[in-house]
Amino acid sequence: MKKWFVSIVMLFVLFSNSTQIEAAGNSYVVIDAENGRTLMGVNEHARLPIASLTKIWTALVVLENSDLSDEVVISKEASMVEGSSIYLIENETYTIDYLLHGLMMQSGNDAATALAEHVGGSVEGFVKLMNEKAQLYRLHETTFTNPTGLHNEVHLSSAYDTAKMLQIAMKNPEFKKIASTQHFSDGRQWKNKHRLMHEKVGAIAGKTGYTKVAGRTLATFFEREQKSFVVVTINEGNDWNVHRNLADFIDQNFEQQTIVKTGKYNANGLSIELDEPLQMLLHKKERPNFQHIVKISRLKDSNRGVWLLYADDVLVASKLVTIR
Repeated sequence: MKKWFVSIVMLFVLFSNSTQIEAAGNSYVVIDAENGRTLMGVNEHARLPIASLTKIWTALVVLENSDLSDEVVISKEASMVEGSSIYLIENETYTIDYLLHGLMMQSGNDAATALAEHVGGSVEGFVKLMNEKAQLYRLHETTFTNPTGLHNEVHLSSAYDTAKMLQIAMKNPEFKKIASTQHFSDGRQWKNKHRLMHEKVGAIAGKTGYTKVAGRTLATFFEREQKSFVVVTINEGNDWNVHRNLADFIDQNFEQQTIVKTGKYNANGLSIELDEPLQMLLHKKERPNFQHIVKISRLKDSNRGVWLLYADDVLVASKLVTIR
């Protein structure tokens, strides 16, 4: 019999069409990477310190406001910031690309600070960009006070918002490439600190984190065959095993289903053309009540619209459509 050595107890209880897992950790969530729908979770909306998982958002804001070839001169403040470091030298010059790899792979607080100063003009200016972008994506459980994740009483997020951050960021090709890097060699030899990325468990990207207040925090983007999902745990000391077990559970009990295929559909005298299928992960025993709404642009001469898919009155997916 295969044994699992874990420090928490997971209870797998089936209730009609749903599955719940209760864990002893503070908070966890699993979301569908296709649409952000919550598949499983406990206290997933509790606002908690997330430590260096903050750097997922730091990296995305940097990428959207700079070029990888841009050069950054390291300030004294950046070179001396506390916590994890890639040992940047004051007045030396490094590329954005180099610093982002150090940020995501080695969790360098010095890299985070240098990037923030360069992009935002100051750490405070950059934090403003972080919070504005969080509000734009409706991450209402999130407040940033720094780009590193170092403890601050009001620097908080939730497992759900953090999972959404990774889901959103992975849609950026440059972020995905950097976050998926296992080994880096450019003057330094770095191995990604995310242990699961070096195992054959389907973990293709993610971020580690730790502070004394936050405990261990971990975000992982999994791809298993046709299934893509994000796992986030906050204050979980046995996070590697928890992520493995949750990924196995999703793989064994959820299926990727196409709810609406690509093609042309007729409704109210209009021809609606869907270029991408509407898909979602569903538990094998789940039978949601689906509703479909197509919203048409009010702009003159526009032939675009959006197809909204609801499951049990909750919006779970949307795709652009062409109206003929």
